[in-house]
Amino acid sequence: MTDFKARPPVGIDAIGASTEGASIYELIRDDIIEGRLKANERLVVSDLAQRHGTSTNPVREALQLLRGEGFVIFAPNRGARVRPIDQDFVRDIYEIGVLIEPALTRWFVSMATHDDIIELERIQRLIEENNFADQLRHSELDTAFHTVMYQRHYNRHAAELWWKHREVLRAVSRRFNFTLSRRAQVLRDHRELIELIKAGEAEKAAELVGRHVEGSGRHILEQMRASNAARAG
Repeated sequence: MTDFKARPPVGIDAIGASTEGASIYELIRDDIIEGRLKANERLVVSDLAQRHGTSTNPVREALQLLRGEGFVIFAPNRGARVRPIDQDFVRDIYEIGVLIEPALTRWFVSMATHDDIIELERIQRLIEENNFADQLRHSELDTAFHTVMYQRHYNRHAAELWWKHREVLRAVSRRFNFTLSRRAQVLRDHRELIELIKAGEAEKAAELVGRHVEGSGRHILEQMRASNAARAG
């Protein structure tokens, strides 16, 4: 995928780090998500710097960012360690989304412009043309769809929290494929949401987004359970 990249809402730094710190952040985060760094494993700054061919400062910066997202835990006198990316972690994040996103949606419907709707329809066409063939492209387009709705919200803290949690769930969900039923539901939800926005149905749109976010979170949890069961078997 080279022709599309989702961006955070205006005024929100995608990562909030120096160029080198951002690069190390992504490498360490990928190692945690893919299991190359194990749950509860100690993260020694000097070892990570040597592993990634950098100095210690970008590593410290990356670890603080990962701490903010919940991937890394700092304990007194024990330093940093990997937080288990388990079902409780995913549940906690998507449940926050269920609380935040309906409120963001409700406000958006009250002020959505004709251009906003045109943009949502444009992105939805791209989503349907892709039809989950390229899952990375779908993830980027889906994120862009929701960013249109949340990017101008006056509560920048809420918008930033949504973005950060969205990025965490996107990173975790990369390990799994969408089921056919979930694919169909995503497309139905988006189409219905656009129609509700056109009609100015703020409450119905908010309720739909709540169900949409919960469905996405539950889908990831189901995939995690299935993966864990397969490994155990």
